Amino acid sequence: MPEKILIVEDEKTLQETLVYNFVKEGYLVNSADDGLAGLQIARTWKPDLVLLDVMLPKLNGFEVCKALRPETDIPILLLTARAEEIDRVIGFEIGADDYIVKPFSMRELIARVKTRLKAYQRTNLASGEPSKATEPPDEILLGNLVIDRKRHEIRLDDVVVPLKPKEMDLLCFLVENKGRAVSRETILEKVWGWDYIGGSRTVDVHIRWLRSKIEANPSKPVRLVTVPGLGYRFES
Repeated sequence: MPEKILIVEDEKTLQETLVYNFVKEGYLVNSADDGLAGLQIARTWKPDLVLLDVMLPKLNGFEVCKALRPETDIPILLLTARAEEIDRVIGFEIGADDYIVKPFSMRELIARVKTRLKAYQRTNLASGEPSKATEPPDEILLGNLVIDRKRHEIRLDDVVVPLKPKEMDLLCFLVENKGRAVSRETILEKVWGWDYIGGSRTVDVHIRWLRSKIEANPSKPVRLVTVPGLGYRFES
């Protein structure tokens, strides 16, 4: 499953830019525009990394970081327009892993995120920590739609609907990431494999096939939703 990044940033344009770029990189992304909401999402959604603005309403980034650090060892990267040394010192003292001053290069930020995530993974492997990923249940209930992974079939209103193997894999992948926008590139890599030589049109075709089988009105889908310019999102 793709790694999860939480972005807590109250500047809407920057937040949307960050979300877009990290989704494009293949991450699952959630966001909040104040510190209190960010803290609540971090505690319930369990991200793999947090990008945290310092100057936030309700709770500032330092307060959020200080509250999270005793609960988790995931990487926390602070974003701020303030470059004073004292702010960096405070950030590191309360447990931040990195301190990035605005304006910053998106390419550099993405590189730093990838480096922190890899280091975090290596630390967990070295310490023998179990993976956070859990095996999905054999049967997933989504209203009138039942996905039976063990039998490799779905049922719609208790009627078995035949699916091709890749249709089943695609549906299961999107359901596992329910509510999150997933890019076509990520879908290709995770469902077809990194060495697949076809293009993103393959994803669109399979989505169309799935919609014809699980949507009441395939031309107006409510489950397999298109995210313009990016990919798709599964809504229950």
